[in-house]
Amino acid sequence: MRIREWDRNLKVRLFGEALMNTTFWMFFPFMAIYFADSFGKETASVLLIVSQLFSVVANLCGGYCADVFGRKRMMVLSAYGQGAAFLFFALASTPWWSSPFVGFLCFTFAGICGAFYWPASQAMVADVVPEQGRSHVFAVFYTSVNISVVIGPTIGGLFYADHQFALLMAAAGSCFAMATLLAKQLRETAPLAAPSQKARSWTQFWREQIRQYVVIVRDRTFFLFIAAGVLVAQTFMQLDLLIPVYTKEIMKEETVWGRFTVDGAQAFGLLIAENGLLVALGTVIVTRWMGRYNERWVFIGSSMVYGVTMWLFSHATSIIELMAVMALFTFAELMTAGLQQAFVSKLAPRDMRGQYFAAASLRFTIGRMLAPVSLAAVTWIGYTWTFAYLGLLALASAGLYAWMFRQAARRSSVSLS
Repeated sequence: MRIREWDRNLKVRLFGEALMNTTFWMFFPFMAIYFADSFGKETASVLLIVSQLFSVVANLCGGYCADVFGRKRMMVLSAYGQGAAFLFFALASTPWWSSPFVGFLCFTFAGICGAFYWPASQAMVADVVPEQGRSHVFAVFYTSVNISVVIGPTIGGLFYADHQFALLMAAAGSCFAMATLLAKQLRETAPLAAPSQKARSWTQFWREQIRQYVVIVRDRTFFLFIAAGVLVAQTFMQLDLLIPVYTKEIMKEETVWGRFTVDGAQAFGLLIAENGLLVALGTVIVTRWMGRYNERWVFIGSSMVYGVTMWLFSHATSIIELMAVMALFTFAELMTAGLQQAFVSKLAPRDMRGQYFAAASLRFTIGRMLAPVSLAAVTWIGYTWTFAYLGLLALASAGLYAWMFRQAARRSSVSLS
């Protein structure tokens, strides 16, 4: 499915979200440093955890709102909200009024708005794209995000220290522009909710939210999908946790290609650049390749490759070995990059797509909360056994995926009979 054949909603979003994501990533990687310098490391870590918890709740609410109030409305309001948050954050970062606490509140509110935006945006893709083309479309959007992740921090690294205000203003401007573009160009794609469904008190709203998500949790196939995702997330979340620490401590300074000297910290920078480049170049290609195979074996295969890479990382000590393992690690990531969202859209009833996508994000949220355990494990059992433990978790996720597909096949046979 070529981009020129896409629904206009998707074309507009692809351009707008690329701009918004790039400006966001110009400053986002430096926020931990900013808050640590402002509040101290311990306070900053607590504040960032609190911010993440607010985003989790907002994400689940966002899925419900996208189904009840519409995809377009939630996306437009969320983009305007993010723009306002970044604007006030910029104003709180000037020499005339410097307030890190206001900055934190704005950063948290921007995260909440982003959490409301995401389920609506994913559900809209499922609304307008036929099932056979969804994995390709999700892969293109995934590529766009990763290109922004490569370009944004590169620009931010050059300007953030001396031009924080300008970067935040650029983020605010891109969000306002995105919101205006969405308001003018998008059409609503969600099924119309009944008037009685919209006119509810807050008590009814929360009661209905809980009832709907209980229904989702009782979907055993979907529950196994989330559980397997949490387990395998313990491997790819280590890209920001265990792998940089391991690379810095284990790898000694070495000369590459006879002229460049690389130490552990620089080696990790090369690994991140390699991962970003391979994701940007290979997502669509690998997704199209994986589309030839049964989903069962792609999901199981990805988890098994992740498991193998964990074992290989514990034995890699040179930059060449690390880069070879990182290429395999990235391949495991790309195997399911487009298929995961397409799989969720296939499981979700049309009138609950927003909530299913919101619930599916718990794979990453819970995974991100559990992943730091690996750093403590290193002090107890060392790198080799820690990587082995992570590899076993990946293999366990492969087993859960196998169970999930058996469950899905059983449900399909029952519905047909």
